[in-house]
Amino acid sequence: MDNDSGTASVMCQLVSPEGDHLGAPLYLPQNVGPPQLQEIVNHLLHNEDRLPYAFYVGDEELSVQLGTYMHQNNGHTEAVLAVSFSPDGKCLASGSGDTTVRFWDLSTQTPLFTCKVAYLRCIFLMLFVTLHIPGHKNWVLCIAWSPDGKHLVSGSKSGELILWDPKTGKQLGSPLTGHRKWITAVSWEPVHLQAPSRRFVSASKDGDARIWDITTRKCVISLTGHTNAVTCVKWGGDGLIYTGSEDCSIKVWETSQGKLVKTLQAALTRYTKMRGNAPERLVSGSDDFTMFLWEPTISKQPKARMTGHQKLVNHVYFSPDGQWLASASFDKSVKLWNGITGKFVAAFRGHVADVYQISWSADSRLLLSGSKDSTLKVWDIRTHKLKQDLPGHADEVYAVDWSPDGEKVASGGKDRVMKLWMN
Repeated sequence: MDNDSGTASVMCQLVSPEGDHLGAPLYLPQNVGPPQLQEIVNHLLHNEDRLPYAFYVGDEELSVQLGTYMHQNNGHTEAVLAVSFSPDGKCLASGSGDTTVRFWDLSTQTPLFTCKVAYLRCIFLMLFVTLHIPGHKNWVLCIAWSPDGKHLVSGSKSGELILWDPKTGKQLGSPLTGHRKWITAVSWEPVHLQAPSRRFVSASKDGDARIWDITTRKCVISLTGHTNAVTCVKWGGDGLIYTGSEDCSIKVWETSQGKLVKTLQAALTRYTKMRGNAPERLVSGSDDFTMFLWEPTISKQPKARMTGHQKLVNHVYFSPDGQWLASASFDKSVKLWNGITGKFVAAFRGHVADVYQISWSADSRLLLSGSKDSTLKVWDIRTHKLKQDLPGHADEVYAVDWSPDGEKVASGGKDRVMKLWMN
């Protein structure tokens, strides 16, 4: 991180085995290594005779300067769970099971910033040193860019949300807390409703959704009413918020006071994914293998019930032009539907395992899918055929995204690797 003087530094806190802090936190330059750390520890302990110390980050002994260590360890160390291009396509963000959020330089394909919490132990006389870089303390499950690209919010398995400045990689203030269980989804208020972007809504396993104001850094409205986990959320272009839950319902909320407008209920089991491309249409996918197309402002009943998948529907997505719907399923297939009528159009088959996520090209002509079979596949919407197979990952592909300019595809998965594919 950078301190107020602009010098690259990290914040270090000495901690005793009992958890007592030894002095105040220290900002240390990244060129500090074990010799300098030994001097600091001896000074703080008022040791007349200089004692040797060994320093560890996790289980690995620190033998280089802090900055060098951070540069050498710039890749994710656990599964990549979320990837997302910035609205202008110039930056890429990722979230991982290693608790970090990373901003990537698309020209060098290396991290611009790594936002995390790490622990540095000093072993001798049972003294521990904690190297603290602000960030999450548990898996980063979801990330979302503000429409203007000036902020990124990340949600974790611990239930907290963190706001980041993509230009500096700095955490903006303390984590936003209030949810009692992990964060399942985040959606920003559309820019045509509020510019610059100030509010976003989060959904949680605790059964609530919360609206946050990034200016006050507080939860301004809590949307309560679901009787089970809220698994997806969408801030619609009409100003309404839509939440899908394991209680088998979709609820529609107004955003000035958080009042419930209506409840949409039709599926037999819980909703897993929900996406809307315009105020008047919404699609939901469920683990009862079905999908529903809704026009919430017109009716509480679904416009179309879409069947054909043989297993859980894991992801649904409108094309950018609103003409198509795509769905990904654990039945190894991707299906294409008419986005206006809900009529089945085609099935894309080629994956040999569960399909986790899909993403559209900006011109709505191509569809990308990522699968448990370790591959990405690009499908041609006009011909209904496989256009390109993208092998390369060593394990399951959990997250995919297509850049706004259509030139790049990002993917991440269980092999801990972020891949950038160029058109």
